[in-house]
Amino acid sequence: MRAFTYERAADAQAAVKAAAETPNAKFIAGGTNLLDLMKLEIEHPAHLIDVARLPLAAIEETPEGGLRIGAMATNSHVAADARVRARYPVLTQAIVAGGSGQLRNKATTGGNLLQRTRCAYFYDTTKPCNKRAPGSGCGALEGLNRNSAIFGASHACIATHPSDMAVALVALDATVETLSPSGAARSFPLMELHRLPGETPDIETHLVPGELITAVVLPPAPEGGQMYRKVRDRASYAAGLASVAVAGGRIALGAVAHKPWRAADAEAALASGASADEAIGRELEGAGENGRNGFKINLVRRLVPAALAEAREQGRGA
Repeated sequence: MRAFTYERAADAQAAVKAAAETPNAKFIAGGTNLLDLMKLEIEHPAHLIDVARLPLAAIEETPEGGLRIGAMATNSHVAADARVRARYPVLTQAIVAGGSGQLRNKATTGGNLLQRTRCAYFYDTTKPCNKRAPGSGCGALEGLNRNSAIFGASHACIATHPSDMAVALVALDATVETLSPSGAARSFPLMELHRLPGETPDIETHLVPGELITAVVLPPAPEGGQMYRKVRDRASYAAGLASVAVAGGRIALGAVAHKPWRAADAEAALASGASADEAIGRELEGAGENGRNGFKINLVRRLVPAALAEAREQGRGA
């Protein structure tokens, strides 16, 4: 691990000010992803700004009937919150599916959204990776790409986003609140946070350098059932092959794209009266494979109708 400097931010304004004034600075909270990447010499921050103790860990009711989840709320705290479990069970299910109890106890809401891909070529510094070293190429294109994207990929990158929580939040139509280095606050749909790879897979979000996520806001719970289903090679300590979050009439897919994938075509088909099989078939018309990941298409074809059926049963029992 390379040498770096460290400071503990007194408040959110001080944190973004320090980020703006210090070259190559990064925020750190739980550190469950960043510290690993630093040890592997993939991330090289010169300065760490500790935001873990900022007063941004509360889960509060909103006037509209939703919940505001502070960016420093741990995954365990969010998943166990009685209001989340009762009104947004898909979020609890996704978080519990996303990692071990030890990781959930440290990982924060904001950090979970910003974790980086688990692509083996990204983690192996001897291999080409446009995300890690822009312009070096994508080793996964002709390599071990079983876990790669079937939606939204480009010739520059076929990696997938690893967050389960983000998939559920997209299905719940959540918004993100941030604080920019100028001190200005803004709010935007969470589904607009992450970018598709295009020609610049190293630029993963629409945040500006030094912008800090302060909260995630959930609207009132949607009508109808909710369900999160995830398929992986083994039940623990393994990244997902594909996942789906269903929340009312909204569907989001995980581990199939560079970002949580809102299945808009499937949603529209369902709204027009199509069956679950027909609806996911419409969505998969835009899917593509890269050699070894073609099985994901059939996996999603089976996974989504099963999750929709379970969500309908949950909705009837509510």
